[in-house]
Amino acid sequence: METVDREGLLAWLRELHRVYAENREALTELDAAIGDADHGINMDRGFAAVVEAIEKSPPADMAAVLRTAAMALIKTVGGASGPLYGTFFLRAAGACAGKTQLAANDVAALFDAGTRGVVDRGKARAGDKTMVDVLLPAVAAMQRAAAGNGDMRAVLSAGAAAAEEGMRSTVDMLARKGRASYLGERSIGHQDPGATSAFLMIRAAADTWNRE
Repeated sequence: METVDREGLLAWLRELHRVYAENREALTELDAAIGDADHGINMDRGFAAVVEAIEKSPPADMAAVLRTAAMALIKTVGGASGPLYGTFFLRAAGACAGKTQLAANDVAALFDAGTRGVVDRGKARAGDKTMVDVLLPAVAAMQRAAAGNGDMRAVLSAGAAAAEEGMRSTVDMLARKGRASYLGERSIGHQDPGATSAFLMIRAAADTWNRE
């Protein structure tokens, strides 16, 4: 698609519900190694609540779609994930304010705004073994593609590729944030579950909006 509209955002949220349900056990297994063993459960429950909310009371515009998602996640997802993903979608909603269509550069701006929110909320930096290690390189790749006059497919594909690389890079990192940081050197050798769910979020956007 050349642009993303309100229906495109709703389709993304429904795809996230499917993706997190499908990857519930895999995310939980990753979290069992270095966390509380509940990340997959939380993400599945959170996006089930998101879909329930948007179907119960369909949001009127693009910003409202993302605000609705944010509120549902904050209310239903436990641990750090609820506030972090909730903040992502709340800040992303701000990037959509007043818009009815998102061009490729607007999509890059949406992910940039959401990522800034996560960084502000969680105080994590690149290399801390968190979802930030996926979000920051993905946004940078999207912005480069958009600046080079890349279309929607180019921007999303670049973001998804950088996100996957960022996710895999967390395996060799020492955790400096969250529960995993308590393990010290033992956190090395495990892929971060938050980074994995962030990759799945970006890939779901690419899969949804590149096939429309």
